[in-house]
Amino acid sequence: MNKVIGTDVSRKDGRAKVTGTATYAAEHQIPGLVHGYLVTASIANGQIKSIDTGAAEKAVGVIDVFTHKNLPKVFMPTNDFVSSKIYEARLPLSDDKIHYAGQIIGLVVADTFERARDAAHLVKVEYATQKPVVEAAKATFKEPPQMGEESKFEKGNFATGVASATTKLTATYKTSTEMHAPMEPHAIIAHWQDANSLTVYEPSQWVLGSQRTYAELFGLPSERVRIVTPFLGGAFGCKALPWPHGILCAAAARKLQRPLRVVLSRRQMTANSGHRSETEQTMRLGATADGILTAIAHEAKSCTSPVEVYAEPCTGVTPVMYTAPNLQLKQELAVLNIGTPTFMRGPGENPGMWALESAMDELSWMLKIDPVELRLKNEAKEHQRKDLPFSAKHFADCLRVGAEQFGWKDRPKQPRSLTRDGKLVGWGMAASTFPGLRGKASVKVRLLSDGTAHLLTAGNDMGTGAYTVVAATAAEALGLPVEGIHVELGDSLLPDGGLAGGSKMTASLVPAVMAACEQVLKTANAKTAKEAFVTLGESGRAAIEATASSAPDDEAKKWAFQSWGAHFCEVSVDEEIGRLRVTRWVSVMDIGRVINSKTAASQVRGGVIMGIGQALMEECHLDPNIGYPVVYDLATYHFPTHADIPRIEVFFVGEPDLNFNPAGVRGVGEIGITGVSAAIANAVYHATGKRIRDLPITPDKLL
Repeated sequence: MNKVIGTDVSRKDGRAKVTGTATYAAEHQIPGLVHGYLVTASIANGQIKSIDTGAAEKAVGVIDVFTHKNLPKVFMPTNDFVSSKIYEARLPLSDDKIHYAGQIIGLVVADTFERARDAAHLVKVEYATQKPVVEAAKATFKEPPQMGEESKFEKGNFATGVASATTKLTATYKTSTEMHAPMEPHAIIAHWQDANSLTVYEPSQWVLGSQRTYAELFGLPSERVRIVTPFLGGAFGCKALPWPHGILCAAAARKLQRPLRVVLSRRQMTANSGHRSETEQTMRLGATADGILTAIAHEAKSCTSPVEVYAEPCTGVTPVMYTAPNLQLKQELAVLNIGTPTFMRGPGENPGMWALESAMDELSWMLKIDPVELRLKNEAKEHQRKDLPFSAKHFADCLRVGAEQFGWKDRPKQPRSLTRDGKLVGWGMAASTFPGLRGKASVKVRLLSDGTAHLLTAGNDMGTGAYTVVAATAAEALGLPVEGIHVELGDSLLPDGGLAGGSKMTASLVPAVMAACEQVLKTANAKTAKEAFVTLGESGRAAIEATASSAPDDEAKKWAFQSWGAHFCEVSVDEEIGRLRVTRWVSVMDIGRVINSKTAASQVRGGVIMGIGQALMEECHLDPNIGYPVVYDLATYHFPTHADIPRIEVFFVGEPDLNFNPAGVRGVGEIGITGVSAAIANAVYHATGKRIRDLPITPDKLL
């Protein structure tokens, strides 16, 4: 048997990325390419009284200047996440209103990037300014208008449940605004072959979704739009849908009938490519003296922009984690004059687990029960909102294996009782979770006469390892070495591979790859690809091919699908200078079958690193007067570097989740970040006796 699945397979795309042959959106070379540079608002709330583009239009090399006065026709798409979806419900340059600082108000097109940028600074704008609301503390919160009943849930009677508890906890936990800062900036090249045929080179997590959306935006049949995204330089949720700059670029390119490139600056990205909203969450727990939960209440607040309703769904984790007969959930949202927030690795689950797992740790100290034991006592056996049992759950194994690998039994039972080299040392842990999501995906397999197999799908790889996972799955199914598998991704001309988001790409693609490989062998009347190659050689044909699809079935009505994990960490704290370092880390994950242990562990490590950034340094403050972020590039926005990160040990437990899909595999892209910040804060409490409930944990909070 050709055993490939579950082994360490090196990345298929690794060589292309390290040698520079991987082509990203802004790097495509097209004859006649011209360049656009955005003009953005310098106020956060108001109206454009006048906009003078005269000087910009006369500047050397300038081809055209677009504002709300002369934008070519763009149609509003269905915007329903089925037919199409855009990040902001307001189309760019659709009127003279200003909703947030940095909002796009114009586009200058010139023959070089430098000339476009210089001319953009010549555009003069006069505003009628209104006082913006940019601070959550001064905003009005209410139920999200588009979430309906999802913003509230109640089981049992919380008041009765908490009244019967012998131990009660009420605490509020906050997270800061986090910026999307992928290595590849947001960029697009729009190339119209004629007035009714568009090719878009853009980093897109959802190739066929973008195709349908751009088609609707410009009144075209989908087959007249091609999206090309072979590589993404990081995405994490901010490159799933078209942003206003992309729509504007395509509209301007159509008017000019010239291929047009627009690349956002880091400053422009702070307002125009999404962020994770700040959150405020209040947890109320009630428990018996022996640690059985009687009641849980989870209330969450987040912020959105005036041009889109996006609520950070923090309370979604609560019904899946711990059983309580009385459960109450509530979500509220405030509108601020800020850029639009959006999905960011573990949206909802990440900040939700920060609050829930911090509260569980606090409760464990109050009860004098080990935090691992408290979680084992109360783990949920079913999804308390869906009333469905979990399909395959090994959360208890995650806790036990993590505790053993970390040496948790040796943890001192009192805060401030462990020191090393004159510094306080603390141990902390937290659970981790993310739903098992899956979509429809299609894959084409071609067996070629040269003895290789080609796998083709519009599904793509935003750095999570899809190239490698597809190759490994096909190699085992066909009986070929991984080196003999060639994978093509990220082009709308290929079969629909679905969305690279929600940790669903692997879970969606792998069953489709298996089905396509089975079909191509059936077509060739062969048991292995080597037999098929013989048939191919005898036939004189160049290739044998087959296409297959896979999609969720009725099992979703019988089971709740969820992945589980546990983090254990050690921190050191130098109280004299408030210096906090994470010095040791163990993560254990239950994600069903592991297709590639190498890339899966890498995904967990990446999530942990992002979580450490959230816990220790990432935050974005806004200037209260103009609403602009006071951080504006990779130098002023603090995120982890190698020096901040310890060795991260990753282990996998569990079994294939065959109720979920025929491959038994669930996603791993996002679960690694959930619970990380709570584990660190819990370790800080063990080290110092200080309970930090407001992220990030900066030195001033430790002094």
